[in-house]
Amino acid sequence: MPNLVRAVDSQEAVSNRFALFDYGFRPFFLLAGLYAAAIVPIWLYLHVHHAATFGALPAMYWHSHEMLFGFVCAAIAGFLLTAVPSWNNMRGFAGLPLMGLVAVWLGGRIAMATVGNAPFWLMAAVELAFVPSLAALVAPALIRNANRNTPLLGVLAALWIIDALFLVALKGGDAALATRAISLAIDFVLVLVTVISGRIVPSFTANALRRRGDTANIVSHDWLEKTLVGLMIAVAIVDVFAPTALWSGLLAVLAAAAHSYRLSGWLSFKTRGEPILWVLHLAYAWLPIGFVLKACWLLGGLEFAMKWQHALAAGVFATMILAVMTRVSLGHTGRPLVVRSAITGTYLLLTLSILGRVFGGSLWPHHYVLAISVAGIAWMSSFLIYLAFYVRILVRPRADGKPG
Repeated sequence: MPNLVRAVDSQEAVSNRFALFDYGFRPFFLLAGLYAAAIVPIWLYLHVHHAATFGALPAMYWHSHEMLFGFVCAAIAGFLLTAVPSWNNMRGFAGLPLMGLVAVWLGGRIAMATVGNAPFWLMAAVELAFVPSLAALVAPALIRNANRNTPLLGVLAALWIIDALFLVALKGGDAALATRAISLAIDFVLVLVTVISGRIVPSFTANALRRRGDTANIVSHDWLEKTLVGLMIAVAIVDVFAPTALWSGLLAVLAAAAHSYRLSGWLSFKTRGEPILWVLHLAYAWLPIGFVLKACWLLGGLEFAMKWQHALAAGVFATMILAVMTRVSLGHTGRPLVVRSAITGTYLLLTLSILGRVFGGSLWPHHYVLAISVAGIAWMSSFLIYLAFYVRILVRPRADGKPG
C-alpha cells in the first residue's frame, strides 16, 4: 500500500510539472496566442485615439510589423522547432536553448515598443537577433541530413533581410519602403505556407480518411507543386518593382487559379464533421480568395476587394496558425486529435473576424470604426478561447507520460 501511494504521488508530481520548455512548440504557440490576443485591441485603441507616430512612420506600421515579425514569426518558430526534429528523427529542442530563443523574441517585441525612446542601433540589433537565432538552432540538422526542407532556411534569410529593410525605412521615415517591406514579408510567408501546406494538408487529410475507413485518393501533381513555388516567388518579385502594375494583377489571377486547382485535389468536401481537419482546408482556401480579391482590386479597382492583403495576411496566416497550433499541441502532447466544440467556435469566430476586416469597410463605409472594432473583438475572443483551453496543455507534461 505505501508503494502504491508513493507511485500515485509521483505520477501527480509528473503531471503537475512545469513543462513549457520541454519542446519547441510549447512556448511559441503560447506566445503566438497571447500576442495575437493583445496586438489587435492595442492597435484598435491606437487607431481610434489617433495614435502618435511610430518613430518617423504612421502608427499603422507598428501594427503591420508586429503582426508579421511578432505573431507570425512566433508561430513559424514553434512549427520549425517541432517539425525539424520530426523530419530528422532527432531529439526536440528544449531547455536553455529554447529559453534563450524565447528571451530573444521577447526582446524584439520590447525593442519595437520603445522606438523613439531608446538608441535606434540598440533597438535594431535586438529586433534583428531573433530570425538568425532561430536559424542557428534548426540549420545544423537540416544541412547535416540534406533534408528536402533545407531551402526553407532561404525563406528565413529573406525575412531577416526584409525586417532589416523595414528598420531602414523606419529610421528614415520612408513610408514607401516600409510598405514594400511589409508587402514583401507577406509574400515570403506565403511562399512558406505554400510549401508547408502542400505537405501537411494532404497528408493529414489522407491519414484521417484512412483511419475512418474512407478512400483517400488525394490528387497531387509534381509539375503544379514546382510551378506554384516559382509563381509565388514571381509574385514577390513583381510586388517589389511593380506592385500596382498590370503584371501584378495578372500574376494574381494565375496564383488564384493554381491554388484553386491544387486545393480541388485535396478532398476538402470529405473533411466535413472534423473541425481539426476542415480548418486546414479553410485556411488554405483564403489563398485563392486573397488572390482573386487582389486581381479584382488591381485590374478592376473594385472597392469591395481593396483589403485583399488582409485576406492573405489575416485569412491565410492567422487561420493556418490557429489550425496548426490546435492540432500540433494535441498530437505532440499525446492527446487525441479531436478538438472541443469551443475550439470549433474559435475557428468560426476567427473566420467571422477576417470576413469583417476584409469586407466590413466597403459594406459599411459610414461605420468603418465600428466594423473593424467588431472584427477586432471577434479576433481577440477567438485567441482568448484558444488560450483558455490550451495553456494547460502547453505548460503541463504529455498526457501519455512520454518526454516532449
